[in-house]
Amino acid sequence: MDLIAEALARRDGVRLQPSEAAAANMLHLSDQVPMRVVYETDGPPRKIEAGTLTIQFRRRAPRKMATAGKMSGLVFAALRGLGKRYVTQEQVSHLRQLLTPEDRQRLLQDLPQASAWMHPFLRYIAGDKE
Repeated sequence: MDLIAEALARRDGVRLQPSEAAAANMLHLSDQVPMRVVYETDGPPRKIEAGTLTIQFRRRAPRKMATAGKMSGLVFAALRGLGKRYVTQEQVSHLRQLLTPEDRQRLLQDLPQASAWMHPFLRYIAGDKE
């Protein structure tokens, strides 16, 4: 599925980001496995049939797609999917251990693209002293 979606994105010149639920699952923040293959994109919304499965592309605002394809974009999507009230200290600590020093630095650089409620979590993940 990922290869098909990536090939379509290359062909059409658009960016892709896994859905919020998929991002949370990929980063081991949630045990829930999405039943549908959904990608966020800055291209047109559409559905593609691939055998018995359907790949859905959902159009998102440019701000949400600014970090697509980066680890910071995956983290932003996962936190958005969990929601402000449901992000736990355990999940934030897990992300801090999971990310490389380069990823943590990039997280700080991409901080202006994240929602304001995420900033304290992201600063902790990145190891920022502020």
